[in-house]
Amino acid sequence: MTKAELVDEVAKNSDLSKKDAETIVQTVLDSIVDSLKAGDKVELRGFGSFRLRERSSRQGRNPKTGKKVHVPAKRIPYFKPGKELKDLINS
Repeated sequence: MTKAELVDEVAKNSDLSKKDAETIVQTVLDSIVDSLKAGDKVELRGFGSFRLRERSSRQGRNPKTGKKVHVPAKRIPYFKPGKELKDLINS
């Protein structure tokens, strides 16, 4: 499902205009991103949680030249599905 399809689904199920539904979807996504940027965990009960994982710096290798390169430390977002979501998908 794309973001546009999600907006269409929200508009259809809530009797809102497409513009209002797009604003709502974008606000939710922006809130999740802002919370992750601040280092917070986002938990949506019954759905799952978004968290950050810390990756330390390391020595990598350029696959084209074989030269060693330094890969800096970074934070990686990841999603952990909730039990209810897993149960709904697997039933």
